[in-house]
Amino acid sequence: MSSRLLLNVAREETRVALLEGRVVREIYIDRKSHRNTVGNIYKGRVSRVLPGMEAAFIDIGLPKSAFLHVNDIRSNGDELPASAFDEGEEEGDGEVEAARPLRPPIQELIHEGEEIIVQVQKEAISTKGPRVSTYISLPGRYLVYMPEVEHIGISRKIEDEEERERLRALVEAVRVPGEGYVVRTVSAGSSGREFAGETAFLRKLWEAARLKAASHPAPALLHTELDLATRTIRDLMSDDVSHLIIDSPTEYARLMQVVEEILPELAERIELYEGDELLFDHYGVELELSRALKRRVWLRSGGYLVIDQTEALTAIDVNTGRFVGKRNLEDTILRTNLEAVEEIAYQLRLRNLGGIIICDLIDMEVAEHRQKVYERLIDATAGDKARTIIYPISELGLIEMTRKRVRESLGQVMLDCCPTCDGTGRVRSGTTICHDIFRDVRRTAHQRTGGCIQITAHPDIVDLLYGEERLTIDELELAHQCRIEVEASDDPDPGHFQVRRLSE
Repeated sequence: MSSRLLLNVAREETRVALLEGRVVREIYIDRKSHRNTVGNIYKGRVSRVLPGMEAAFIDIGLPKSAFLHVNDIRSNGDELPASAFDEGEEEGDGEVEAARPLRPPIQELIHEGEEIIVQVQKEAISTKGPRVSTYISLPGRYLVYMPEVEHIGISRKIEDEEERERLRALVEAVRVPGEGYVVRTVSAGSSGREFAGETAFLRKLWEAARLKAASHPAPALLHTELDLATRTIRDLMSDDVSHLIIDSPTEYARLMQVVEEILPELAERIELYEGDELLFDHYGVELELSRALKRRVWLRSGGYLVIDQTEALTAIDVNTGRFVGKRNLEDTILRTNLEAVEEIAYQLRLRNLGGIIICDLIDMEVAEHRQKVYERLIDATAGDKARTIIYPISELGLIEMTRKRVRESLGQVMLDCCPTCDGTGRVRSGTTICHDIFRDVRRTAHQRTGGCIQITAHPDIVDLLYGEERLTIDELELAHQCRIEVEASDDPDPGHFQVRRLSE
């Protein structure tokens, strides 16, 4: 199925949506107030080395120190990073060709106060700082350049062995000793003419970063990754993308100039949107965005998913909801689970959920049904570029899976934690708050009998105090021989109240 890319450019943010037909598959957002740092190269200073964690924290000049694991520290004799190097990160391409040598202790590799060059691999997420590596990689459209790793890799998605060997030979012809490359998927079928120009350009980028590192003390930014609009052309304009539609005349002119200089074959696929409706409204992207931020997702059959994202993992619960089926219970459960795993695969990609994911399916007694649902999920995630590992359904009816996480999810980008419930989704009931108030009244009255005690609370709580809880107020006045006054506050949080003794 052919795909389209929509590029919405505004002063405050840039958004990209990938559509397959009319279905929104992926959304990327880059805000001026919160720039993406993945791919940036820094000269940092080691602030702490933690042997017990086999990790170190690096000051790279960002609000949070970067995290560097021992497996991401290059040492003599290394050929590849521990992750076996992913071509294109989000694409999940790459290949494993070398076994990892036994790592020496981290305290033998780096020391506190030492200055090192690192590259951001994962964005700062929640309370965690960015994750960095000393393995540097600079992506182009056709190749990923590794200036200090002597290795040639071919995208796993290029499966034909003859084509892999042909591309390997073309790269070997332009490679110099001591450097490495990964051939990206888009290079399949290429004559290799593009490789020479791209390798020269990528070498210049690395040389500029090295010269800046030599002349600037840590922490310092040495290389900035491309903006989202330019990255879209480099990373997302694959052969199955028919058009890139842009709604900004200024950005359209800039990108056309970039494309005509470097990738002229893409120029005819880029067009300017001139419709009356907003671009994302016209293609239904805004509707999908609002749906992607909701906790509950309804299925066509009447069942629904409940998606809860925590700091450590994402939990997805499957429910039959309004779906009652037509034949028997097992058939109803099977159909709901089959529809659910397809929607789960879609939501993971749309929301960019990563890390550990636990799916609580409706229990299935028939082993054949469990296998069918598992295989349907495998098929549904096949088009996802992020590396995904799925384990068979457990005896408890759970699917455990992992999806590579490089950047924040849509929810983390677009939502703030609720200041009232602190992200729990629950607040104290009115009755609970009234009882808390009564305890505060008793503490205050216990200090001295008589006088006047004032309660200031949310109007809804005041209504409860004068209504259902009026008898308790009367008993407190009688027991402590005091007068209790209740007044409403302007505080929007029902949980906030104040109990104080008025001066006589």
